[in-house]
Amino acid sequence: MDIVSSPMSTCSREHQKIYKEWFSAADSDGDGRITGTDAIKFFAMSKLSRPELKQVWAIADSKRQGFLGLNEFITAMQLVSLAQAGNEITQDALTHSELDLLKPPVMEGLDILLAKTTSPKKSNPDLDVSSQPPVSLTTQWFSSKSTKKIPLSSVTSIIDGLKRLYIEKLKPLEVTYRFNDFVSPLLTNSDFDAKPMVMLLGQYSTGKTTFIKHLLRSSYPGAHIGPEPTTDRFVVVMSGPDERSIPGNTVAVQADMPFSGLTTFGTAFLSKFECSQMPHPLLEHITFVDTPGVLSGEKQRTQRSYDFTGVTSWFAAKCDLILLLFDPHKLDISDEFKRVIGSLRGHDDKIRVVLNKSDQVDTQQLMRVYGALMWSLGKVLNTPEVMRVYIGSFNDKPINEAAVGPIGKELFEREQDDLLSDLKDIPKKACDRRINEFVKRARAAKIHAYIISHLRKEMPAMIGKAKAQQRLIDNLEDEFPKVQREFHLPAGDFPNVEHFKEVLSGYSIDKFEKLKPKMIQTVDDMLGYDIPELLRSFRNPYE
Repeated sequence: MDIVSSPMSTCSREHQKIYKEWFSAADSDGDGRITGTDAIKFFAMSKLSRPELKQVWAIADSKRQGFLGLNEFITAMQLVSLAQAGNEITQDALTHSELDLLKPPVMEGLDILLAKTTSPKKSNPDLDVSSQPPVSLTTQWFSSKSTKKIPLSSVTSIIDGLKRLYIEKLKPLEVTYRFNDFVSPLLTNSDFDAKPMVMLLGQYSTGKTTFIKHLLRSSYPGAHIGPEPTTDRFVVVMSGPDERSIPGNTVAVQADMPFSGLTTFGTAFLSKFECSQMPHPLLEHITFVDTPGVLSGEKQRTQRSYDFTGVTSWFAAKCDLILLLFDPHKLDISDEFKRVIGSLRGHDDKIRVVLNKSDQVDTQQLMRVYGALMWSLGKVLNTPEVMRVYIGSFNDKPINEAAVGPIGKELFEREQDDLLSDLKDIPKKACDRRINEFVKRARAAKIHAYIISHLRKEMPAMIGKAKAQQRLIDNLEDEFPKVQREFHLPAGDFPNVEHFKEVLSGYSIDKFEKLKPKMIQTVDDMLGYDIPELLRSFRNPYE
């Protein structure tokens, strides 16, 4: 897979040293990032045309971060060198060229810039006992009680900008109306910086763990594979310096991991949750979430000790892609699986269906199985659109050509390539997904504020508060349409009534704040002006 290759691994040590020196010279702020402004000045020394530099930036900043780190900078320099040699600037140029033999590009005037940036007055950090590591702006935003507004000029990427907007404009609204208790926990620094996540859901023995093993081409710590239900816990497979498993209670309190919100599901869940770390190039870009097999038949009558659908819903909000795995012998959708799919409401765009182990049946049976699967999904998903289904056999064994024939084998290979392409695109689309989820959250927080303030307004001033509250909770499905009509809100964006009732019953409605139009206007301004301005500020500098 292309996403696992690292520019550092394609350079000789000598060239790495040169590029690091150039990177320091180009990085005007010294923050380890080359912004669009830095790039315009530095890349101009290559004497390439503006359209060529536009293409260089687009490929190097494939994740749309709005800046280049050292790895992306090396990629850009390699592309510049290829362009100077007369090659076309494409993503494929990097994979097809012998990059270890590629010399650094010719940059006119670079010697003068390097001479300016080399300062003999710099103190030796090893000798400076009093020096403390600098605290990043984003850390200050999330730890400081009083937050001062930070100008856009100090923001170095789209993600940094979203952090700033959340702290200044969206979080106050969420805190005021307890959005974190009803819908989603408050966001932390790690929620913004986390790698893209892919969650696998399905009944037991549909090949979820094997699928991850197939992509990693090795097993991960704590993986169990067998015909019976083997994975009995939620396992997050992510990059780490060495192979180890971290218990759920430990993971949930680590500030650098985006799983603190899982503490709301209690110790019963955290004992069934763990993080599996291992060094792997793919895991530097994507984190996988392996889940327990969804129960069916007699087993589903045994209650789990935690809210399984609540946990899947929490992960669904954090994930960039959700894979529903089926196999030809397990097409029935049990009651628990139906509840799990229902908990994915609002995240339909992330769902992909995988018909795994398809080489276990012949071509004629596969046609019938595919039709039966689409019929089952149609009853559960309640959408007129056809869900994308990938057909294949995602394991390390060769495809059973005797069962499916040469045509079936070709079909499986093409389907697998399509699914792998989907996975390759995840890191590139991660920034767009963050923006999408942020906007979705802001709209949900606004609607939540309208609902709470409307219920607060319906409460009596003095006598009969308990009866009035109970009446409002019992008739909540009638109150939602009133809020919708009053504020002209889309009905599809309203929360689940039953869940809202359950949480609301633990609060005194009269203790909530009345509607604060200024807070609502601040969020509207953020959606209408601040976010578009942020996207304009960090687009390709050569456009």
